[in-house]
Amino acid sequence: MKILITGGAGFIGSAAIRQFLAEGAEIVNLDKLTYAATAADDEKTSPVILEVADIADRDGVDRVFAAHRPDAVVHLAGGTHVDRSIDRPDLFVRDNIVGTLTLLEAARGYWQTLEAEAKAQFRFMHISTTEVFGSLREGTFAAEESPYHPASPYAASKASADHLVEAWHRTYGLPVLTTHCSNNYGPRQFPEKLIPLMILNALEGKPLTVYGTGANVRDWLYVGDHAAALSTVLARGRVGGSYNIGGGVVCSNLELVTTLCRLLDELAPASVHCPHERLIRFVPDRPGHDAWNAVDTSLIRETLGWAPRETLESGLRRTVSWYLDNEAWWRPIRDKVYGGERLGQTNAPAS
Repeated sequence: MKILITGGAGFIGSAAIRQFLAEGAEIVNLDKLTYAATAADDEKTSPVILEVADIADRDGVDRVFAAHRPDAVVHLAGGTHVDRSIDRPDLFVRDNIVGTLTLLEAARGYWQTLEAEAKAQFRFMHISTTEVFGSLREGTFAAEESPYHPASPYAASKASADHLVEAWHRTYGLPVLTTHCSNNYGPRQFPEKLIPLMILNALEGKPLTVYGTGANVRDWLYVGDHAAALSTVLARGRVGGSYNIGGGVVCSNLELVTTLCRLLDELAPASVHCPHERLIRFVPDRPGHDAWNAVDTSLIRETLGWAPRETLESGLRRTVSWYLDNEAWWRPIRDKVYGGERLGQTNAPAS
């Protein structure tokens, strides 16, 4: 199988590439190579065809389809960071909505040219987020058919993209699949996200800033488990169907940061900043911050047989260990691209 992955140079995209390569797939990675595009040395020599292009550029996307003729599309490209979406909502509308529309139309045009068997087997898999469901009542879990209540520009842009994908299936018959994942974490995650940001700040003795009281609750999904789930859905998912993917464990942000501090104390005992928990500082909450966001994953578990392998404890331990062992990977990012400053404050100028 030849798979066109958009955003394959990103955190989840690169994990998906490793998963599909291990299963023998041919991979074409369509990526704009933004600030968050990172890769390990072994990925740079992997048998992946890189096409540097923008999913919002129809000519460029058409060229990639014509040149490589994929059997499936796994769509991961776009903006992913809530705080950055607060600073620049226009960019998230362009990348996540206009980009998805452009990709859908290019895929539809290509799909219509395929012979009957290839046309029947083609899939367009759209990777979305549980953030589209918004803040839920405490103790409840969003199902695939739950109503959308996006609270941030990021979530709204992904919700819009979800609706486009569904409409292209219902109107044009494009064979689509949609997944909604909870908060991902793991090795090689760009250090603007909570877990790598807390790890690196702790190692440098910087404040571990927790929004509000730290009571906001999320489900956490190890990125390798997510990649395995995407492979499962692509292979066996029901056309037109939607699947929630989560780690199955919820915890508050404060509990998460406290756990990271404990692991750092254990795994980096020589750090002059031990105990790292003393670095925690509470700051004003992020606007539109969901209080409780978690999903029911019974559908993918019961119908497709997928379940996460990592517990939150084991996944966090692997993640902390990786950052401790790979300063050569994250140090240039930290020094030259993003140093850990706070993003997403509503007093920023309008875009």
